[in-house]
Amino acid sequence: MRPRRERRVAETDPGAMRMMDEFRTAGAVEALRAAIAAAVPRPVKLMEVCGTHTMAIARAGVRQLLPPTVSLISGPGCPVCVTAQGEIDAFLALGECPGVVLASFGDMLRVPGSTGSLETLKARGTETRVVYSPMDAVRLAAASPEKEVVFFGIGFETTVPTVAAALLEACRLGLRNFSVLSAHKRVPPALAALATDPELAVDGFLLPGHVSVILGLEPYRFLAEQHQIPCAIAGFEVTDILEGILHLVTQIADGRAALANQYPRVVRPEGNPTARALMERVFTPTDAVWRGIGPIAASGLALRPEFAPWDARQKFALDWDRFANVPEPPACRCGDILKGIASPHDCPLFGRGCTPARPIGPCMVSSEGTCAAYYRYQIG
Repeated sequence: MRPRRERRVAETDPGAMRMMDEFRTAGAVEALRAAIAAAVPRPVKLMEVCGTHTMAIARAGVRQLLPPTVSLISGPGCPVCVTAQGEIDAFLALGECPGVVLASFGDMLRVPGSTGSLETLKARGTETRVVYSPMDAVRLAAASPEKEVVFFGIGFETTVPTVAAALLEACRLGLRNFSVLSAHKRVPPALAALATDPELAVDGFLLPGHVSVILGLEPYRFLAEQHQIPCAIAGFEVTDILEGILHLVTQIADGRAALANQYPRVVRPEGNPTARALMERVFTPTDAVWRGIGPIAASGLALRPEFAPWDARQKFALDWDRFANVPEPPACRCGDILKGIASPHDCPLFGRGCTPARPIGPCMVSSEGTCAAYYRYQIG
């Protein structure tokens, strides 16, 4: 029997949401598995563009459910992983400034830069703080007026509005000892780069659910209309993912390319206009470097000029040229893995020199990293 609360939701708004117990029925999974096998016309290569999808696919064994003609590859959907080595080094360099407190999400604590990590800086005496939201960093600055609190802004469109709200709150409070080092990334420009990459030649994109909650549908239409690549936004349950894959292989079989929204219970066509307006009030698109992909025009987000007093890059006069061409760790293939042209097993360090306990590249240490997923769930 469905729990009482879940039954009430379905009765008051049928079709608005399917509940967790319905998702996990073996019959639904088997039916989708059979439908995919029947629909796929030829060997196809599909890319999931979301780190949460990568982990969900690995955890649920989705690859083992698919016919051998369907190959799933992981793309640059881990925000920690795509952060360029130079951006990490720049943030760590700020720890050398007197009175600076480095604040970041916990995923960044053990991500290695060229000369260490936040964790190793902390061991050497640099004050670092793991925060659960950007607003925590603002509160820290308010409570410590004698210190400079720098928040490392990483992530895609999902998290940018929360950083924007925190910065606006710092402005309202007049906290000049708070700043943001923005390494935020925009997903659509990266998808455009992948769509035109002949080395990748992907047949379809499984698009991110979380980012799409903010963006809606329009920013992805160019993939189908200009590049003729089938796309499907999907949720994160097993049947969500399988339904998204079924959308893709059905389009391929029909010889068409469209944008399907498998996740309408969460993703609206218009997205979240309020969150986007907040993001656009504080940030403006700028060129950015993605680990593995390289420079992509207008794929990053910089603080608008009026927020210069809270821009760590300007406040600390960072010599960005110093960090522009920092190389990847030797022998690490994290960049190729993010680009989808290599799997973790292609990296000579995977499971040997690079493990979750002693990570060399961010793909192994991040909770959404492809290498971490392959290692944790023993994907062969």
